[in-house]
Amino acid sequence: MIPFSVLDLSPIVRGGDAAQALRNTIDLARHAEANGYTRYWLAEHHNIPSVASAATSVVIGAVAGQTSRIRVGSGGIMLPNHSPLVIAEQFGTLESLFPGRIDLGLGRAPGSDQMTARALRRSPADADTFPQDVLELLTYFRDPQGHRVRAIPGAGLHVPIWILGSSLFGAQLAAELGLPYAFASHFAPGLMDDAVSVYRQRFRPGALDAPSVMIGVNVVAAETDEEAKRLFSSHQQAFVNLRRGTPGPLPPPDPAFVESLASHERWELEQTLSISAVGSSQTVQRVLDELVARTRADELILVSQIYDHAARKRSCEIAATLRDVVGASREPRHA
Repeated sequence: MIPFSVLDLSPIVRGGDAAQALRNTIDLARHAEANGYTRYWLAEHHNIPSVASAATSVVIGAVAGQTSRIRVGSGGIMLPNHSPLVIAEQFGTLESLFPGRIDLGLGRAPGSDQMTARALRRSPADADTFPQDVLELLTYFRDPQGHRVRAIPGAGLHVPIWILGSSLFGAQLAAELGLPYAFASHFAPGLMDDAVSVYRQRFRPGALDAPSVMIGVNVVAAETDEEAKRLFSSHQQAFVNLRRGTPGPLPPPDPAFVESLASHERWELEQTLSISAVGSSQTVQRVLDELVARTRADELILVSQIYDHAARKRSCEIAATLRDVVGASREPRHA
């Protein structure tokens, strides 16, 4: 069995609001827990009208407080936006409240445009110090003896740290530090194979004794291929709107949307969202089997940007039924 997890952007849908999006997030997290998912991660994005999880640590606390077993964490916290000490304190607080259930995934991108970064009081150059900031953050969770500055709470607590990435940079850093690695192939698949290979080849034991790779994949599962493709059109519209510089709430499905695009937009859409399993249970299983065989993933994290909340829960259920069979014939991990 390969573990399945959920990455949730708390989608604000057209005609809805952030309050409903956050209620849906809590409901979906409970549903994922009931269906045996391993983790439920929230993502930090700012100034995007379709994303309600900007205050990521706050939403993590709300989700963890309404669930009991599933691990809850960030996918990710964009560390250039924050002081490492503040993140250590936030996640130390979460770990103190929900012991043994909190993950801290870290990204290097700002999760926003340059104007929003300025509003966050950050500079684009802050991303250049990401490796040093990760090392500083790691020190705050270690034994506090001898440290003049301590994370309280945080010091001495075990909060697993993941490096997130969509390029070779994060793969190299995760390998050097011996940390688990999650690749954002659900929106940036171009370097997936190279990044995973670099991570495994260069891995040095650290927090982990052996490499651990999580792969992001868009999953929209429904009773038929046609219905799943219809549901997926909401995600496709959101992507194109973002690329056009006209982001908005997640739109309702439009089955004719892709056909209406110019050829260059259709090509970019197909390339960027190529790591997607959209269809009936049989179709989704086939695509996920191929992805696991290709990457030898240790875990899959599923992204399901679906307009209708009931359909999103149903997709979560259908995917869960495949957990025991996807990758069943893959080579042993880390082989």
